[in-house]
Amino acid sequence: MPIWLIYSFSSVLLVLTAVAVFFFIFTRGALILRSFGSSRDSAEHIYPIYSNMRLIKLIDIQPLIAAILLFQYDKLVSMITDEILKMNLHGKDALITSCAFGNVIPRVVSACNEADVRKVFIVDIIKNELVNARRKLTAYDKKIELLEENALQVGLADNSIDANIIFFLLHELPHDLKGAALKEAVRTLAPGGKLFLAEFHRPAPWVLRTLSWTYFKVFEPLGLALWNTHDPLKQLEAIGGLTCQRRTVFFGNFQVIVATKN
Repeated sequence: MPIWLIYSFSSVLLVLTAVAVFFFIFTRGALILRSFGSSRDSAEHIYPIYSNMRLIKLIDIQPLIAAILLFQYDKLVSMITDEILKMNLHGKDALITSCAFGNVIPRVVSACNEADVRKVFIVDIIKNELVNARRKLTAYDKKIELLEENALQVGLADNSIDANIIFFLLHELPHDLKGAALKEAVRTLAPGGKLFLAEFHRPAPWVLRTLSWTYFKVFEPLGLALWNTHDPLKQLEAIGGLTCQRRTVFFGNFQVIVATKN
C-alpha cells in the first residue's frame, strides 16, 4: 500500500475519532457526569452543546449539521415547508417547539410568512438557543416572538396554534417526557391545525439499522425508543382526535409526521 494512502487513511481516521470523542464528551458523557450530582432541574437532560453559547457557535454550521443527518437535512426541512406553503395562515399563529441547529428555523419562519402568518412563536427552555435563533431571524423581527419556556408546558392557550413544528426534539427527551411533549403540542393545536414532526426512524436495511443502533447506544440512548415503545406516530394516534400521516426518507432512517387535528 502506498505510504501516502496510509497517511491519508490515518489522518481521516484520526479526525473522525477526534470528532466522535468531542461529541461524546459534550453529549452523553456530560449527562453521565451530571448524573453524579445532587441537583435536578427541568433542563438536566439537555446537552452542553445546546446550552453553552461557545459550543453552539462552534457546532451550528450548516454543512456539519447536514452531515450529522446524513445529508438529508434539506429534504426533511423542505417536506415541512412545502406543506406549510399550502396552508392559509392569514391572521393565524404558528409555533416552533424547541430550537434546532441549521437553517430550519429561518426556512420555517419564511414559509409561514409567505403563508401570511400573524405570529410565529419560538419556544425553548434554553435562553442561549433563543438568542442563537434570533440572530438568524433579523428579517422577521415583527413576525416572531421568542418564549423561554418548557416544551412540556407552553404558555399558549388551548386550540391557539395552526402550525406547530417539532424538529428532532423527541429523541433527546427522557421517555416519560416524549409523550408529554406531544400531548402539549396537541393541546395548543387548533382544529384543522397541523403538527409537523421530524425525527429519526428505524431503518429498513440491516446494515444501516446496525450502524444507527450503534450510534444511538453511544451518543443518543434515549432515541432508540422511537423505533418501538415510543413510536411518535403511535403516541399521537393514542392521544386521539388526529389524522396522521408518516413519510420516511433515506431507507427509512428519518421520518416526517404530519398530524392534523380533527
